[in-house]
Amino acid sequence: MNTPNYDAIVIGAGHNGLAAAATLARKGKSVCVIEKNATAGGMARNTTLAGGVQAPEIAHLLYNLHPKVKKELGLGTARAPLDVRELPAVSLSQDGNHAVIRGGKAELADGRPHPEATLFAELMRRLTLFADLLGQLSTKSPPSLEGGLASLNTLTELAGLAKLGLDLKRMGKKDMREFLRVLLSNAYDLLLDDLEDGPLAGALAADAVRGAFAGPRSPGTVFSLMYRLGQGGGAQLPMGGMGAVTAAFETAARAAGAEIRTGTGVARVLAENDCAAGVVLEDGTEISARAVLSNTGPMPAMMLAGAEHYDVEAVRRMRNQRCKGTAAKVNLVLSGAPKFRDLSPELTAGRLLIAPSAIYVERAFNPAKYGEIPENPVIEAVLPSLTDPALANDGQHVLSAVVSSVPYGLEGGWDEAARENLAAVTIATLEKYAPGIGALVSDCQVLSPACIEERMGAPGGHWHHAEMGIDQILTVRPANGMAHYRFGPAGYYLCGAGAHPGGDVTGLAGRNSALQLLKDGVI
Repeated sequence: MNTPNYDAIVIGAGHNGLAAAATLARKGKSVCVIEKNATAGGMARNTTLAGGVQAPEIAHLLYNLHPKVKKELGLGTARAPLDVRELPAVSLSQDGNHAVIRGGKAELADGRPHPEATLFAELMRRLTLFADLLGQLSTKSPPSLEGGLASLNTLTELAGLAKLGLDLKRMGKKDMREFLRVLLSNAYDLLLDDLEDGPLAGALAADAVRGAFAGPRSPGTVFSLMYRLGQGGGAQLPMGGMGAVTAAFETAARAAGAEIRTGTGVARVLAENDCAAGVVLEDGTEISARAVLSNTGPMPAMMLAGAEHYDVEAVRRMRNQRCKGTAAKVNLVLSGAPKFRDLSPELTAGRLLIAPSAIYVERAFNPAKYGEIPENPVIEAVLPSLTDPALANDGQHVLSAVVSSVPYGLEGGWDEAARENLAAVTIATLEKYAPGIGALVSDCQVLSPACIEERMGAPGGHWHHAEMGIDQILTVRPANGMAHYRFGPAGYYLCGAGAHPGGDVTGLAGRNSALQLLKDGVI
């Protein structure tokens, strides 16, 4: 057999693919990352709009970049520079009684403590405590009993689970019982047990279901809220846009010795004797490797290798995986800075949420069940050019909006008229809180979930490549029997958001997959 060109090939230069490449390269392995687009980044990159304005194409804020990934790759150091700003979250209200969340504490827009500040602080204490407990599972491969109880790996995993159980017990009876009570329940009931149904409850309800095909009354949404609070729940704005985050990951990978090729896609994965042996590019070029890691969604990864390398049950599970995206992206170029009612310039530059109550969030999801666009959508908006003026020029600004509960399978399909309708609904909703903003719009980009799937390859346009429901996490992510990153042919691994622990710009799925590959001794 000829000597392989590389120890490992990574398909896709999204942040997880780059994290996997950097992790392997730091261990002395030869790695080649192949990206079909002209630039790396996947969903975490910038796009240029009219007038040279830079906007975050899809993802616009950092939530859960994991400290281990930052430390191991040197992100935010001279080795891989990354400058971020902490943003307050502002849950808007039409009557001007906005709720501000800063450092896990609630206050009013004028700086006074929120009337529910004490209740909110206690709720956040419990949720972040529970999130920290579950977070222990995120930095390692999910538990597996495939090797039998006598295997060393399984015993190590069982020891990790034993520590989790011990830490749960150490919480004390009250918190332990509360954790077990709420883990699989719905966010709506949990929030309204402690809070009035206003902007504070609305903000947490929106976070519990952002990107999910679910409303806050859906079972399991408390778990997804805990996931969002994994690193405390704060939001960071990268200076230079999300493209700066990708640049940091890319710099770390190159510095470690990884090669990155852009502008060419992978047509299929080469497999010999049911073992991954490299890839064939779209131009027909073959590149050999001892292992291949795919940063695509699970089903596209399966198709690259060929369904013949999987049993019938595995194919069935992938086809039935829940991955209906419900988050659309609307980028607006504004001729000037908008003025939000009763909001200071500092808070206008924060993370703005249109989710005035938990019931509002639930009702916004209802139309999506029937393939319709909500008339009153939940919106997460940020004006990055207020904090980073270099993103725009000539007094212009960019507003980046994530619009929730927008169906992938829109009734009638996603044609130009449908995208224009979504833009109109988004602007009309913003107008209720920032009168006159519509008159400032000079350019508009709309990316529906279907557009996101077409551009990024994410199944169903889902930001996490698959639902983060309780039936699609840990040992069943992406599916039962496929949760250890190994994906079909020997030496073929899944390293994207469809693998454990899931979505957000954490870098963990890529890092964990690379470490599992090394542990398996494939390279």
